[in-house]
Amino acid sequence: MALIHREQVAGMNIHYMRYSLDYFLDAQVAAGIQSIEFWTGAPHYYLDPTTYSDCKALKKKIEDRNLKLVVFTPENCMYPYQFAAAKPEIFEKSFQYFSNGIKACAELGSPIMQCNSGWGYLDEDREEAWKRSREMLSKLAELAKREGITLALESLRPEESNLVTTVMDAKRMMDEINHPHLKILVDTTAMGVAGETLQDWFDVFKSDIVHTHFIDGNPYGHLIWGDGHHNLENFLTVLQKNDYQGYLGQEITDSRYFQDPAAHDKRNMKAFTPFMND
Repeated sequence: MALIHREQVAGMNIHYMRYSLDYFLDAQVAAGIQSIEFWTGAPHYYLDPTTYSDCKALKKKIEDRNLKLVVFTPENCMYPYQFAAAKPEIFEKSFQYFSNGIKACAELGSPIMQCNSGWGYLDEDREEAWKRSREMLSKLAELAKREGITLALESLRPEESNLVTTVMDAKRMMDEINHPHLKILVDTTAMGVAGETLQDWFDVFKSDIVHTHFIDGNPYGHLIWGDGHHNLENFLTVLQKNDYQGYLGQEITDSRYFQDPAAHDKRNMKAFTPFMND
């Protein structure tokens, strides 16, 4: 049964961190992937508060392979920059870092940049961290407006954040910021860990869901489809039922895939193929 278009599956480069950028891009073509969600890890792209890699060179590599860059995802878990940084100097550095991400996203022609709430110290009042996150995202949303892109806010797992970890946390943040250039990204791992469903997110956000990190899980893990316990056909049916036209980012982060990511991407696409209409 056809439930998605091939171009909606967006390959990602996190599990290619031990391989070159060219190897990753060639592997996407070989796997039959047409769209890219680009992670800015230093092996493939450099981004910091003062500078970022040449966008023209990256854009050419992508376009020469007839690939399409659909989402730009600055690294924000392993690096020191995050959306709710407590120290003023790190908050400012983080703002400049994500600002450069927005500028690079626009230069590359990607319509969406990924973001999240960041995290606060566990020994501080959560509301203080919430205020910092809200301030950061509000300022970045205004810059995104000027650059003509949209920020897509995803929830995180409790191990990653004490701020936006549930659909209702996301609703509160969205309501408080209330900016047309801040929309929603559903991460199926964070969703599963929270005990939520895709339909729960569509019930709350409807067409404000502009992107997904659409991966298998147990519910933990960012897994290739077939390696977790989610039902791919059921998940895709929910997307179709809600007329979702966005992309399915393959945020594969489990280290089991790092040795031979290209083979795992082919296996992943094989799982999707029966549900594609092209």
